[in-house]
Amino acid sequence: MKCPYCFNDETKVVDKRETDDLDVTRRRRECLKCSKRFTTYERVEGLDLIIIKKDGRRENFDREKLRRGLIKACEKRPVSYEQINDVMDRLEADLRKLKSKEIPSKLLGEKVMNGLKKLDKIAYIRFASVYRSFADVTDFQKELKDLVKK
Repeated sequence: MKCPYCFNDETKVVDKRETDDLDVTRRRRECLKCSKRFTTYERVEGLDLIIIKKDGRRENFDREKLRRGLIKACEKRPVSYEQINDVMDRLEADLRKLKSKEIPSKLLGEKVMNGLKKLDKIAYIRFASVYRSFADVTDFQKELKDLVKK
C-alpha cells in the first residue's frame, strides 16, 4: 500500500477492524518513511449491481457517484467522512442482500434518504430536494413538515 502523502511503498498496519455484517475490513496504517497515518478499507468484491434508471436505462452501480452525492448533501454539516462511509457500507450491504442484482433507482434513492435521515436531517432534506426534484418552496415545506412529525 502506497502512502498517500509521500508515495512510499512501505507502510505498517497499526490497527485492524473487521465488521461481520458489512464485509469490510478497516486498516489504520502508518508510513515507515514520513510517519503519517491513513485509513484503508478492504471489501469483498461481489457481483456487479445494475441500477435501473427511471427512463429504463441500466448502469453499473457506481460507489464513487454515491459518495459524491452524500458528500454534497453533507457539505458544511457536522458529518465526518467516516460516517459517510458507514452509510455507504450499510447501503451497499443491504443492496447486495437483495435477491435481484438489478435495483430500481427509486429503491436506491429511498435507501440513501433513510440513511441520511438517521445521520443528519439537513443533509437528508438537501438530498431529498434534488432526488425528488422539488418544484417550489411548497414541496420543500411539505417534506419539512413530514420530517418534523416523525
